[in-house]
Amino acid sequence: MQSSYLTNRFLIAMPQLADPNFSHSVAYIFSHNADGAMGIVINKPLELELGEILSQMELGPCTEELGRQSIYHGGPVHVDRGFVLHRPGALWQSSIQVCEDIEVTTSRDILEAIADGEGPEQTLVALGYAGWGAGQLEQELKENAWLSSPASTDIIFNIPDQHRWAAAAALLGIRLENLSTDIGHA
Repeated sequence: MQSSYLTNRFLIAMPQLADPNFSHSVAYIFSHNADGAMGIVINKPLELELGEILSQMELGPCTEELGRQSIYHGGPVHVDRGFVLHRPGALWQSSIQVCEDIEVTTSRDILEAIADGEGPEQTLVALGYAGWGAGQLEQELKENAWLSSPASTDIIFNIPDQHRWAAAAALLGIRLENLSTDIGHA
């Protein structure tokens, strides 16, 4: 029997979703079970760069390019906490292995390693996360607020953030600009 949980999948906001936290967003779901779901919005960069975060933590970026890496608005919950999506590799103090290709880490040690040039090769750093209580995400899916697609590390780490919404929908063969904002049921 296939699980109805959406861990390691994208949630793609439908065009009519007006919530400013999620309008035209793509969220990577890193945990979903009977108690609820947690994800990171991967296409909403803040006006903040990694160098600023590392400086506030009294860590210096090893390169200018690293310091210019965008920080993302991961969602409206705990916006004061950092979340790093990354490829597996070293062991960090507080990590969740989502699948064989992606981990989520929330501990300072990964940022220290990144600053020292010893962190994961590919990362996406976000402040905050998106959270849904038990049954809430399932209800939002029934209300046509979201599409769900398989996750893609290429979209997370390689596609420019302004193209991730359309690229995630394209995984389903959907062009979002062709969708109607009218909701109906047969």
